[in-house]
Amino acid sequence: MNPSSPTPQVLQSERWRPSVTVAAIIEKDGQFLLIEEHTPEGLKLNNPAGHLDPGESPIHACAREALEESAYVFTPTFLVGLYLSRFQRALPQDHQIEDITYLRFAFGGTLGAFQPHLKLDHGIVRTLWLSPDEVRASHQQHRSPLLLQCMDDYLMGKRYPLEMVYTDPSVTHPGS
Repeated sequence: MNPSSPTPQVLQSERWRPSVTVAAIIEKDGQFLLIEEHTPEGLKLNNPAGHLDPGESPIHACAREALEESAYVFTPTFLVGLYLSRFQRALPQDHQIEDITYLRFAFGGTLGAFQPHLKLDHGIVRTLWLSPDEVRASHQQHRSPLLLQCMDDYLMGKRYPLEMVYTDPSVTHPGS
């Protein structure tokens, strides 16, 4: 940052609201499915992941995001864990810092068929399969520090029943 620039101010809303995200931890034959995507910080690697949309459960969001980002059908069958992380990014145009906290629901499950007719989400360059050692070696390219933690928890056998993630019917069926 330029020393003559004013000190950045952290943007905060009136009430703290973490961004809720989901991630698919997909392993096949000892390799993990990752996506390579364009971000404001450059080309990065991540699990197939994304934000929870209004009206959907975390489980359905995970299946949707996996399909949109990888073109693979994915059925979550267990929860790997819940994760909290914080990300700060300088906004040079107004000398402020964007401060985002993410609450991630990471799911493991069953990999289904590849859907070659589907176009990957905007910004996704490609999918790739990496061994745990290759994932660890690429840590400087990771979009999220949670990528490694989720993979390691998966490899340690952390498995929780989907029933731990309850979605009230009012979320998916408003007015019921």
